[in-house]
Amino acid sequence: MNDHSPFSSLTTPSAARPLLGMTVLVVEDSRFSSDALRLMCVRSGARIRRADCLTSARKHLKTYLPTVAIVDMGLPDGSGAELIAELAEATPRVELIIGTSGDDFAEDNALAAGADGFIAKPYGSLSAFQQAILSRLPDAYRPTIARVADNEAVQPDPVALRDDLLHAADTLKADDTDLVDYVAQFLGGLARSANDTPLLQAAQAVETARKAGQQAQPDVAHLQTLIQDRLDATAAV
Repeated sequence: MNDHSPFSSLTTPSAARPLLGMTVLVVEDSRFSSDALRLMCVRSGARIRRADCLTSARKHLKTYLPTVAIVDMGLPDGSGAELIAELAEATPRVELIIGTSGDDFAEDNALAAGADGFIAKPYGSLSAFQQAILSRLPDAYRPTIARVADNEAVQPDPVALRDDLLHAADTLKADDTDLVDYVAQFLGGLARSANDTPLLQAAQAVETARKAGQQAQPDVAHLQTLIQDRLDATAAV
């Protein structure tokens, strides 16, 4: 390996662990989505660090420079586009900046802010995740031996899903109109990741009503009912 390689002999990427030697900063408020990314990073050999908001991410970035940053576009204290723009303009720059969201329109915003790529929720197979990372990194970061495709989808911890639902339920109880927009976006991404179509449709109904300037109380009440139904169903988890 040449002197310009970012790896030592003990951290050289391999076919089985193609992200070995890399550190991935995941900026994601959903524990369920974070757990999916954690599983994929660990199985790929990468070290993972998590921040659940912009403020936490900025604290992380003051102490180390990750190889890859995966940034959710909707965060509790602002848009992930803000952080992506900061990372894209920083010196030294993170090798790879990836935006992520369950929002169909978020990819354009992520790329416009300076992201190198985008991963949509729900996340696909382990192989697709690895390819999304490796295809955008310099050759020095890639394994020299061809990888065997792993098309298995990861299964995040159901307790993390319940924690996300509790977070959404508690936030909606605050009766803050600004937080309604955040929770609707949060639940939309969570519903996509969990393949929960009724919850997704309810979250989208709230977003649609809010954007149209309509009274969203009935839609919010329906969303709260669905959340509680899921919490009741997972009470034994």
